Amino acid sequence: MNDAVRQALQEAELYTDGQLYCLVHLPRHAFTTGAGLLTQHGAAFSALILDKDEVTLILPEAFLERTVPQIPGYKAECGYRLLTFDLPLDLTLIGFLSVVSTALAAEDIPIMAFSAYERDHLLIHEAHFEAALHVLHQLQTQI
Repeated sequence: MNDAVRQALQEAELYTDGQLYCLVHLPRHAFTTGAGLLTQHGAAFSALILDKDEVTLILPEAFLERTVPQIPGYKAECGYRLLTFDLPLDLTLIGFLSVVSTALAAEDIPIMAFSAYERDHLLIHEAHFEAALHVLHQLQTQI
C-alpha cells in the first residue's frame, strides 16, 4: 500500500446516512424516465448510470416502493446501505478501492463500489454492513 492510500484511509470518515437503498435496472430506452425519477426524490444520495445495455439507478428504498413498480421492465435489489469515504480523494490516487475491496473480500463481504468526483461510495447489503464497518475500522487503525 502506498503512502497516499495509507493517509487517505487514516483520514477518511466512514459516513452512512442510515437509509436503505435499491439498485434498479431499467431498459436502456427508459433513460429519460430514470433521470426524471432522480429529480423527484430529493435524497442526498442517488445515482444514474447509462451504458450501452441498460440504465442503473440507486434510489432510496422508500422512494422506490412508491414510484418504480409502475415502470415496465424494471428489476430491483434492495436492502443496501451506503458507506462513504468522506474526504476529497485526489483523482490521481492509485489503489484506494483495491485496498478496501481486498480487505472486505477477505471477510466474504460483497460490495457495489461507486466513485464520484471526490468521494468513493460503497453499497453494502444490510446483512453485511456491521461486519464491513468493523473490517474498515480495523483497516484504518492497523495501517
